Formats: sequence, C-alpha cells, structure tokens
Amino acid sequence: MTTSDADTPSDRQPPAPGRVRVTAPHAGSPAASVGSASREADGGPTSDIAGVYVRSLIRSQLRLGIVFALGFVVATALFVLAIALVPQLDTTFVLGVPLSWLLLGAGVYPLAITVGGLYVRTATRNEARYRALAEDE
Repeated sequence: MTTSDADTPSDRQPPAPGRVRVTAPHAGSPAASVGSASREADGGPTSDIAGVYVRSLIRSQLRLGIVFALGFVVATALFVLAIALVPQLDTTFVLGVPLSWLLLGAGVYPLAITVGGLYVRTATRNEARYRALAEDE
C-alpha cells in the first residue's frame, strides 16, 4: 500500500477547531439590547407588570419548594423518632428483618411520593394562576 492510497481526501479528518471563549454581552452594549428585544418578541415580559408577575411566580414557587422540603424533612424526622421510641418494633421480625428496618426502608417512600405529588399539584395551580393573570394583561 502506498502513501498516496492512504491519503485520499475522504480519509483525512478536518482539524479540530480551537477553543473559543464565550461571554455574555455587557449591559448597555448593542448586543445586550438586541437580546432584550428578541425576548419581547418571543413572548417574554414586555412591561413592568409582566415582570412583576414573573417575579411573583418565581417567589411563590421558591416559597412552595421550601415549605414542602421542610415539611418532608420534619415528617421524616418524626417518622424516625416514632420508630426509635417504640422498642417493640426492633423485636418484631418479618421475613427475618426487624420491623423497624422495614418501616424505615419502605415507609418513607409513600411519604416522599405524597409530598412530591402535592408539590406538583400546587405548583401547577400557581402556574395556571400566573397564566390567567398574564393573559388578562
């Protein structure tokens, strides 16, 4: 095999592009103002009231997430505390495993699923209220 056979154009790979540093435009530059204009054209906030609605939605979703996370932590801690305060659960065995272990291993999942479902339902309701307010504008 000769070197000319191995160097066919289809076998050559193009050189890899060099590293490129991408940065955001500075506030007040022409590129920054173009981005805000395109956001308005895409259905983004177009007025001060729309911005207030978006910030309100973000705050309510954050508050909702914090409340549900804290609620889950407190409920889990109470679940563990209740198991720790009932010593009979350690002496009761199901299939060779202490009942307290089974409750800790399998009992927290229904709690997590319930808290997650309630969060999704409430967050969806918040977003529906936001959409109703945004459409009325």
